[in-house]
Amino acid sequence: MNGMVLQKIIAVVLILGGTGVAVWLVAKFLGSGGQRLASITRTGLDDAILKALRPPILAGVALLGLWLAINPLRSIVNLRPALLNHLFFLTYWFVGYLIFYRLTVNLANWYQAEMAHRTETTLDEQVLPFLRRVALIVITLIALIVLLGHFNVNSSTISAFITTLGIGSLAVALAAQTTLADTFSGFMIMIDRPFRIGDRIELVELDTWGDVQDIGLRSTRILTRDNRLVVIPNSVIGKNLIVNHSIPNTMFRVQTHVSVAYGVDIDHVRRVLVEAVAAQDWVMKGKPVEALFLEFQDSGLLFRVRCWIEHYVETRRAIDRLNTCVYKALTEAGIEIPFPQRVVYLHRQPEG
Repeated sequence: MNGMVLQKIIAVVLILGGTGVAVWLVAKFLGSGGQRLASITRTGLDDAILKALRPPILAGVALLGLWLAINPLRSIVNLRPALLNHLFFLTYWFVGYLIFYRLTVNLANWYQAEMAHRTETTLDEQVLPFLRRVALIVITLIALIVLLGHFNVNSSTISAFITTLGIGSLAVALAAQTTLADTFSGFMIMIDRPFRIGDRIELVELDTWGDVQDIGLRSTRILTRDNRLVVIPNSVIGKNLIVNHSIPNTMFRVQTHVSVAYGVDIDHVRRVLVEAVAAQDWVMKGKPVEALFLEFQDSGLLFRVRCWIEHYVETRRAIDRLNTCVYKALTEAGIEIPFPQRVVYLHRQPEG
């Protein structure tokens, strides 16, 4: 009997020694070997994954060795199988939870350190901590549900727990409906990227336009041309038509309308307008200058004159110069610019 006990003790010692060696070898591989493999790539993503997985893997190997060492001692110490199973489950449940927890934290840290600064907005820096917290909460809740299920906790208790969480989440969602709408719209702006910081945008329905100064989690800030900062909730932006004047490039076409009197030579009017505008130094060379005859109006013939400028920031000044150029060209050419007139005839009834 004593010889059998001694054999089991020797087996336990050997298993524990082998476990120590295995932990050391795995640590060396994940340390120097893993670092050499990770250095082949240009990003730190694999380094972050290795850093997250190293402690749980070492803990898992050590626990596996401990479990193998305990098996020979069952008959000596009289350990109950159910207790061992629970201990085994708890240890590996903790290792699994630790793996997912550390992966989430390390991946979020990697993105914030290496990728977030490459984007043109600070939206991802603001969103990332929130998403990390949500992911950790979800992982923790799933781990708790698995733990309760293993110990045969009443299913009605788990259902009540989940229902309570659902009701609480619904109450929070209803209370912060506007904030959540702004936040989700901020996510969509980050993913869809209809505009960037520095772009000049126009919100047609709000009759607001200016340069984008900041894209936040809840709102976007636009600096108007009269130096006024407009703060617009992201949910409002998501529901409106957005015109981005900065994409695909800074070129912009300006136009104006002018009427000329009936009876003029249309080709002569078109030639006068095109030559006068094309001669201006602020008009882009190599781009068409057009004078289009659009329609017959009550008091004249309507022309649309349009040309291209190099940068959209000069839009209003270019329209001023275009109007001035058109007026001077028509005046010098002796072409009449009509205006609405109304002739009133008075008829006096004869007396008697």
